[in-house]
Amino acid sequence: MRLVMLAGLLLVPEFLAAQGNASTDALKLTGFAEVSYAYSGHSSGDTLIVGRLYDRLQNRFTLNAFGVVLDKPYDPAKRSAGFHVEALFGQNATVIKAGGGALDLGTQGDIPHLYVTLNLPTANGSGVQFKAGRIPTLMGLEVIETVANPNWSEGNQFVYVENFTGVGVSVETKLNQHLDVQLRVINGWDQVSDNNNRKSLMGRVGISPDTLTSIGVVGFWGPEQPGDNTANRYGVETLVWRKLGRAQAWVQGDYGRERANPALPDPSQDARWWALGGWVTYHVGTSVGLALRGDYLNDENGARTSGSLGFPANTGHKIGSGTATLNIRAWPNAVVRPEIRYDRSTLAAFNGKKDQVSIALGVAYIF
Repeated sequence: MRLVMLAGLLLVPEFLAAQGNASTDALKLTGFAEVSYAYSGHSSGDTLIVGRLYDRLQNRFTLNAFGVVLDKPYDPAKRSAGFHVEALFGQNATVIKAGGGALDLGTQGDIPHLYVTLNLPTANGSGVQFKAGRIPTLMGLEVIETVANPNWSEGNQFVYVENFTGVGVSVETKLNQHLDVQLRVINGWDQVSDNNNRKSLMGRVGISPDTLTSIGVVGFWGPEQPGDNTANRYGVETLVWRKLGRAQAWVQGDYGRERANPALPDPSQDARWWALGGWVTYHVGTSVGLALRGDYLNDENGARTSGSLGFPANTGHKIGSGTATLNIRAWPNAVVRPEIRYDRSTLAAFNGKKDQVSIALGVAYIF
């Protein structure tokens, strides 16, 4: 139901089709392997590309990820059950681990998705789904599995203003061809074991006016700091998708707040942030696609970026980036992704500079 799945239709149709269109009678094994190289002339100490996640390692050939997905689909037309589990290995797994460690597979291993789905049939044939386990977030266009994203690197919204996963329960249904809803109760943002005594809520309403347009609105609320039941984090996100012939376009806006608490850069005041991002993908030819992304994050009180991924401690920070990626599918089951990116910050975070240009190359095999 998430708009994010639309992104992969340009890049890795086999990977997504294997997950979404498998027979309801059969287990389906899919996955991917990815390696990369990234370089920035303004890295920190020749080891770190500041502000980056999966592409944070400077001037390195990197074993990014080996992901294995085992899926047993449910049948929406009858009372049925299914499950979905993903094991992820490589340096990407290191940075998306959840707190609590119950699903930890070592320094470079994780289980980002593990959930059971129970389906109750409905008159419209879509069913009502009850999910329980570690479930991917409802937020954002980009996902943990880079092969399903328009660009190879992750944008600032994915890295700084969204959670990756939540452990809890979800109720989901498609009311009709134009409207779907999801409601979740989770332990917290990226927490296997809850770090306080209250749960967090997240919900989404999806609207599809026609087959070429989708709108998703996500809201979230709940305390996210260890041992603090009152410092709620709350906000809203809107993601709009439109197909335009051989092109697709997305616009994502985020707004969030967190109540004053000792974990914030300035514990005496509430924190606030907002972000805006846009993506355009275009089929250049049968085996080449172009993906463009621009994003901007205003972290007004430093709550999302202070001391994170090489950024210095701060009580206010603005950062933007522009990215161009070629998605080349000239080999069966493989995608080659050269990329160039420009980052601009209000802090002199890039080896004493406020901007940096980086280049990268990712190569993935999808099975």
